[in-house]
Amino acid sequence: MPDTIAIATAADAPVIADLVNRAYRPGPDAAGWTHEAALVAGQRTSADQVLALMRDDSIVLTMTRSGTLIACVHAQKDDDACWIGMLATEPSLQGGGVGKAMLNAAEQIACQVFQAKVLRMSVLSNRPELQAYYERRGFRLTGEVQPYPLDAAVGTPIQSGLLVQSMAKALDKAYL
Repeated sequence: MPDTIAIATAADAPVIADLVNRAYRPGPDAAGWTHEAALVAGQRTSADQVLALMRDDSIVLTMTRSGTLIACVHAQKDDDACWIGMLATEPSLQGGGVGKAMLNAAEQIACQVFQAKVLRMSVLSNRPELQAYYERRGFRLTGEVQPYPLDAAVGTPIQSGLLVQSMAKALDKAYL
C-alpha cells in the first residue's frame, strides 16, 4: 500500500502530538538524527496545540503508511508567506525521504492553497545539520534571530542562550 498524504482532522491531533514529541524529544536510546533532546526538555506539543492549528489559514498534513501515521508537517498562511513547521518523521524512518516528501507537500499547499510567494521556518541555532538539510532544499538563513520562545509551551531549553533562526525559500524568484 503506498504512503498517503492527507489533511489532518481533529481526530488525528493526539497521534500527531505523539509523533512530534517522539521525533523532537525522544528517549535516550531512540533512533533518528533530527531530534533536539540534548537542547530542549519537555514535550514539543500537545494534542490541544495541534488541534489549535486546524483552522482556515493553517493546515496540518499527515502521511500514513498502511494506516499508521509516519510523518506530519504544518503550513500556515501569513500575508504572502507561508510558515512551515512541526515537520516530523517517525524516528526509525528518518533519512529515507519521508521528510523530504512532506516538505514538498507543504510547499504545494503553500503555493496552491495559500498562494504564498515565500516559505518561512524557524530552526534552532544549535542545529547546523538541520539548517544544512533545509539549505539543500532551497532555504536560506534570513539573519533574523530570536530567543527561544519560553512562553510558547514547546519545551524548556537545557542550554542557556538557545536561539531560533529564521530561514526562507523564495517560491517567486522576484520576491526575495
